[in-house]
Amino acid sequence: MSWGTELWDQFDNLEKHTQWGIDVLEKYIKFVKERTEIELSYAKQLRNLSKKYQPKKNSKEEEEYRLCWPKFCLLRQDFSRYTSTRAFLATLNEMNDYAGQHEVISENMTSLITAELTRYVQELKQERKSHFHDGRKAQQHIETCWKQLEASKRRFERDCKEADRAQQYFEKMDADINVTKADVEKARQQAQLRHQMAEDSKAEYSSTLQKFNSEQHEHYYTHIPNIFQKIQEMEERRIVRIGESMKTFAEVDRQVIPIIGKCLDEITKAAESVDHKNDSQMVIEAFKSGFEPPGDVDFEDFTQPMKRTVSESSLSNSRGDGKSEPKFSSKSKGKLWPFIKKNKLSLKLGAGPEDFSNLPPEQRRKKLQQKVDELNRDIQKEMDSRDALTKMKDVYIKNPQMGDAASVDHRLAELGQNIEKLRLEVQKFEGWLAEVEGRLPARTEQPRRQSGVYEAQNPSGVNSCAQDRESSPDGSYTEEQSQETEMKVPATDFDDEFDDEEPLPTIGTCKALYTFEGQNEGTISVAEGEMLYVIEEDKGDGWTRIRRNEDEEGYVPTSYVEVYLDKNAKDVHKPLQKISE
Repeated sequence: MSWGTELWDQFDNLEKHTQWGIDVLEKYIKFVKERTEIELSYAKQLRNLSKKYQPKKNSKEEEEYRLCWPKFCLLRQDFSRYTSTRAFLATLNEMNDYAGQHEVISENMTSLITAELTRYVQELKQERKSHFHDGRKAQQHIETCWKQLEASKRRFERDCKEADRAQQYFEKMDADINVTKADVEKARQQAQLRHQMAEDSKAEYSSTLQKFNSEQHEHYYTHIPNIFQKIQEMEERRIVRIGESMKTFAEVDRQVIPIIGKCLDEITKAAESVDHKNDSQMVIEAFKSGFEPPGDVDFEDFTQPMKRTVSESSLSNSRGDGKSEPKFSSKSKGKLWPFIKKNKLSLKLGAGPEDFSNLPPEQRRKKLQQKVDELNRDIQKEMDSRDALTKMKDVYIKNPQMGDAASVDHRLAELGQNIEKLRLEVQKFEGWLAEVEGRLPARTEQPRRQSGVYEAQNPSGVNSCAQDRESSPDGSYTEEQSQETEMKVPATDFDDEFDDEEPLPTIGTCKALYTFEGQNEGTISVAEGEMLYVIEEDKGDGWTRIRRNEDEEGYVPTSYVEVYLDKNAKDVHKPLQKISE
């Protein structure tokens, strides 16, 4: 079917239709452009989402005390330790790659569709303009020919009428006997002139008519069909082009489907690698303290005052002479923990002891082992540097022009001193490590905590520091009995110091979420649902200081209570009832 033969009289409609086709093409370009913008926005949001949930790097201080400060562990857990968090990290990384594929979709659609169609639309507009310009030019030509034919026809018609009137006038003059012969001759000549003019107009009209018919045939059977055929081909190319673009639109998406599928397969693979048993074991390795549960508390027979045993809360005689010191009252016992808070402050400031004695045995062993490995690596580096300098010195000795051999002697001496210092450090930490490994409960040694009679057979107190360490609320443990043996001031001085101390005001209330048995010094037992007063907030160590009444106060884990702070709270110690969950 050809537009030239079927639509020869629809020039204006074809002009409108082709313009509508260009509008559709431009609308499709706009659609694809907006799709690319959506893909870019989606990719950006996916990348931001992946970045948002990526684990943050621990600071040096948090890494140093991560194992002894549980709060840091919860906030900055090492993602590479547990299979579940490794799977989550793999998911985040795959989502980043997934976002990259959407960026590829946007880039390909922009280059293969938007840019190409935009350029094609400009060419299409120019071609359409040229074709319709030729069509209008052909129409103007045929209209001019038609006007010439009409003018020739009207002239012929006028001349024929004039000739008829001249002939009638001549005949009238010739029949009139009163008219002179001269007038009759003049009328005859006029009639002949008009007949000649009519014949000339007829000939001209006939020629013009033939010419117009020829031009009209050429116009409707040659020029217009050719122009309309070109317009038809142009429109068909536009239709084919938009169809190919739609196919490319789908192919761009299809090309990234295998890669997206691979990303999803990796996420599935990471999910299948989650091992709950392994993660449970990792928790044990991360938080195991090495302590054994405390032994039974010995019965203290108060019916025999002279044979009364010394309790854990009292200060024993470091010389083992059998004389018992006065014990703390219940009030001073509740206030013994602030005496140990210096240890907590040193941990917060990152000023822990060199031998990591502030850590539980198992965690201390790990830190000592890490320190030994680190020192051995430093020694190896120093030895490699020394070997390199030694080789350089040999080269200088053999080739003096390359350098002075004596210039490296000072550096070699420094390296030797450094190596010696590092070896001494290794020996020191290995000694502490051997001491810890020899005392761990796994070595079938007795529990560290002694709740009964103080062992008077250890008068020197040399080994008591390592054998009688108590666990404390900050995640470390204190050398309670060794501190008692080393105290030089009487216990009554401490009693006076604690008794004179002003009680802390309450800053709010709290409700116990779980039952907590406070068996260590400075802690307090609470029952689930019990309401108590808060006298000191969590300072970042995971413990909150609370008070039940004037004589009972201590620390509980912050996670065991729900705190309600009140800056205007008064220090009133009226009973608080238990509230069930």
